[in-house]
Amino acid sequence: MYEFTIIVPVYNEEDNLERVEKELLAYTQIAAKKTSILFVNDGSKDNSQTLVEAICHRNEAFHFISFKENRGLSAAIKAGFDHAESELVGYIDSDLQTAPEDFNLLLQHIEEYDLVTGVRSNRKDSFVKNMSSKIANGIRRAFTHDGMDDTGCPLKVIKTDYAKRIPMFKGLHRFLPAMILLQNGKILQVPVQHFPRIAGTAKFGLWNRLLGPLMDCFAYLWMKKKYINYEVKDKG
Repeated sequence: MYEFTIIVPVYNEEDNLERVEKELLAYTQIAAKKTSILFVNDGSKDNSQTLVEAICHRNEAFHFISFKENRGLSAAIKAGFDHAESELVGYIDSDLQTAPEDFNLLLQHIEEYDLVTGVRSNRKDSFVKNMSSKIANGIRRAFTHDGMDDTGCPLKVIKTDYAKRIPMFKGLHRFLPAMILLQNGKILQVPVQHFPRIAGTAKFGLWNRLLGPLMDCFAYLWMKKKYINYEVKDKG
């Protein structure tokens, strides 16, 4: 039985997938928890699905689900949460700008916390991307008061019970720590490595990183006001 499932959203990443297989397979050999990999193909239009199926065929710990059409990153992450059967679930981008081995840094703290997220130290992105990310994170913190410096970091570990209770909407992947706080959960950020993108193209532009998150903040405030949280005392 797997203890930890790593979700890997895939959208037109055919140039990265062989490297993803190599690095994630290597991680499963050193993982702090028995780990499986779940690809979520978000309606890719290139050869990604064929490559994903081949990878899963030759690796027992690798599995996939494939969308009928493109639905976006938040939908892919939610589908991963919905299909995970392990006690812990993680998330990493298929561009591998973060290192799978850093999951072990996050897993060190997951017994005490309900979500542990990476914070990218010494980021290897362009000036425009870094500045727009910093501004967007500042706006988000002002709305959510989650205390997180880098919710866009694509390296997270969450207790699956908490992950499955997150009512996802488009753009909510930026608010995962805040959504755990709404469940009265505990969150922590840990510095992780960051690398330049080697292959493929970024899926987010200035609008996605700056103006889009601002609009999503208002959606979050509406959800926070309406959010239902309960704890079962007993059943029979």
